Amino acid sequence: MDFEKVFTPTLSGITSFVFWYPLIMSLFWIAGTIIYIWFRDRDQKIDFSKVNWPLITFLVPCYNEEDTIEETLRNLRSLSYPLKEIILINDGSTDGTAAILHKLSKSYSDVRIIQLFQNRGKANALHLGAHAAKAEFLLCLDSDAILDDDAPYYLIYHFLHKGERLGAVTGNPRIRNRNTLLSRMQLIEYSSIIGAIKRTQRIIGKVMTVSGVVVAFRKKALVDVGLWDRDMITEDIAVSWKLQQRFWDIRYEPRALCWMFVPETLRGIWKQRVRWAQGGQEVMLRHWRVLFQWNQRRIWLVYIEQWISTIWSFAWLFVTLLLILAADEPQEMLIWFTFTSFTLVMMSLIQLFIALKIDSKFDHVKRYYLWAAWYPVIYWIVNTLVVIRAFPKAVRSRLKGGYATWSSPDRGLTKNSK
Repeated sequence: MDFEKVFTPTLSGITSFVFWYPLIMSLFWIAGTIIYIWFRDRDQKIDFSKVNWPLITFLVPCYNEEDTIEETLRNLRSLSYPLKEIILINDGSTDGTAAILHKLSKSYSDVRIIQLFQNRGKANALHLGAHAAKAEFLLCLDSDAILDDDAPYYLIYHFLHKGERLGAVTGNPRIRNRNTLLSRMQLIEYSSIIGAIKRTQRIIGKVMTVSGVVVAFRKKALVDVGLWDRDMITEDIAVSWKLQQRFWDIRYEPRALCWMFVPETLRGIWKQRVRWAQGGQEVMLRHWRVLFQWNQRRIWLVYIEQWISTIWSFAWLFVTLLLILAADEPQEMLIWFTFTSFTLVMMSLIQLFIALKIDSKFDHVKRYYLWAAWYPVIYWIVNTLVVIRAFPKAVRSRLKGGYATWSSPDRGLTKNSK
């Protein structure tokens, strides 16, 4: 067999895939974002005083959150939403969180505390909180989250006017700490990449990932799917897929703003992104049967795209290493300084600009556009390596099972609010 004749076309095909896949997906996200703005983003302002608002329960799971939980609670108690209860769940924290929550329970009669003595994971904490909740609508928040006063109204309004099959409404996370290169790159990502994906998925009718930072659920929908999976590392991705497979609708509400901290160290970002990638891959491994179920055909496109993006990461690494090893001269190793790479970077910057311009009406993020130049250079490489690192962890997790526990998150070095 002439291996050169076989290998050369194969390498050419892999290289073409590495180039064309992100280019086509970037065009897809741009088109989806624009269509969303034209047809879905024309909701008139709601007169909150004319709506009979139902009781809602805020669920806030905590693990080693002594630095943030009091501020989050003060924010929730100050919200103007008329009927609310607040449940804080301490998931076996090893710092001073338990003592702080005990003090808060003595100070505020409208705050309920659940103290767990072992760390069993965020999904388990939410599980217990949902059983204790009195309300039909649950608003789940991270323990460093600060909600805009209008956010609960916008989230709950969907449940009151969009039908009984609406299971969840995900909000719009915004970044508070913006003083470092890493935090500003994440600001660009949240405002453009994540927002574009959610807007596009809303157009095709399948928002496949609610935001764990801020999301409202109909409790009946959660009970119907068995609540959160306690063995999945990313409970938000897992419950989103369960809701969609039971034909509960999920919506995205960009006006429901929620301010949060992001990691400002490479180690913190790495841990966070590996967890996210692992969670997505765990979901793909668990729900592979959707490809053989005709009634789940609307999920096929999203499911296949998830696997293609994972395969693309391995293909990118393969092509990069091969071209570096095959280089005869040092300058030949500068493989990303080519016309095709320039094309991908330009398309990325166009996508970022369009999304930032759209998102600027909620948060003045357009002024951070110049920081987008770092995104293709650093984030593409980091995210590719993250996907590759997460894959064996996802496979091992599916084989092992058990509670998916969490570790202390990196909330950033400079906690400056918006």
